[in-house]
Amino acid sequence: MQWDVCPRYLKTKTSVSLVLLSEEMGDSRFSHQWCYLLFLVCLLLLIRAEGGGIPITIVETAKAKGAVCLDGSPPAYHLQRGSGSGINNWLVHMEGGGWCDDITSCLERKNTYKGSSSKMEKTMGFSGILGSKQAANPDFYNWNRIKIKYCDGSSFTGDVEAVDPKTQLYFRGERVWQAVIDDLLAKGMKNAQNAILSGCSAGGLAAILHCDKFKSLLPATARVKCVSDAGYFIHGKDVAGGFEIENFFGGIVGLHGSVKSLPPSCTSKNKPELCFFPQYVTQTMQTPLFVINSGYDFWQLKNIMAPSAADPKGAWKSCKLDLTKCSADQLKTVQDYRLQFLSALNTGAGSNPSNGYFIDSCYAHCQSGSATVWLADKSPVVANTVSKRLLYLHLHSCFPDSLLLHLHRFFLLTYLFSVFKSSFI
Repeated sequence: MQWDVCPRYLKTKTSVSLVLLSEEMGDSRFSHQWCYLLFLVCLLLLIRAEGGGIPITIVETAKAKGAVCLDGSPPAYHLQRGSGSGINNWLVHMEGGGWCDDITSCLERKNTYKGSSSKMEKTMGFSGILGSKQAANPDFYNWNRIKIKYCDGSSFTGDVEAVDPKTQLYFRGERVWQAVIDDLLAKGMKNAQNAILSGCSAGGLAAILHCDKFKSLLPATARVKCVSDAGYFIHGKDVAGGFEIENFFGGIVGLHGSVKSLPPSCTSKNKPELCFFPQYVTQTMQTPLFVINSGYDFWQLKNIMAPSAADPKGAWKSCKLDLTKCSADQLKTVQDYRLQFLSALNTGAGSNPSNGYFIDSCYAHCQSGSATVWLADKSPVVANTVSKRLLYLHLHSCFPDSLLLHLHRFFLLTYLFSVFKSSFI
């Protein structure tokens, strides 16, 4: 039996349910291997088609401000300049890559690309939301598109002046973020007409935590919005009935000195570590936010719902890595976690009518960066409506605010921003 958690239909916020699709299958190991190989080939071709070779920019001047990676090296980003109608539009995307919550885990990152700009690749290609092909990324292909490299392990929130001479670890994520933004402002972002701060995973959380500050640094006339892809981590109950994720985030906030970098509108009402959870931060956010997430986000299922600390006997080890190996009781727990997620979304981002969100039910994590799911030839039909019609509805603001959508595959970019009250177009 195969279990598919991706409903093949659309539901609105007022009626949300999960369809479990089962079908008898024979031994398909070989077909799965071929599919995997085909996927890799297609992915490589898409990356090549999108254009690689975007050089890295090292912000050398940041070192004078103490804005450095875990190992003390300067921060970095990749920039592909805009053109034509997009010359004054900016999309700043923050890379993800988890966190380090103690000295040991930070030392493990220190001498890798997650902790040092000297270990980062010198060039990279852009795809998905950062892609340069009009056919694959019609709304942003000619914008100034940036990927900020992630080398601090704190979602760009750390700010500790002291450096332990034994470890030589620098906790300066907030300074890194500010130094990169300052560099982009000097390169023309100060004249932005439209701007988006986005990110994936830890970078998606950073997009929420820095959203209002990002807007405050841009011209008052600029239209600014934020997009969090797989960054809406919830204060969810784990399988042991506790909240192990709160302890984990508390370790990050304490080690990196993040409290002074977190939104004061949240920390004035909550414990600092709770302000690493978007459901509390978004209640007071002023800048419009769009959330892209799965209700069955695989990182959250593995690390929030069933972390190893809450599952000492390993009863969830196989299930959380492959949902087809879950028992009936475990599947019920997985579905209950989704309900926790939706509740956290409704009380957080959903409480502001200027926000929007697209929540699918696929076992996935980070979806906007892939050309294969961002906007392809076989983009999904929504409510028997094809893409051109969706674009028309988007331009004429025919969709209500804060739609909660469930699709088998991903969404059209043109539909994404239809939930906002205003449009970039």
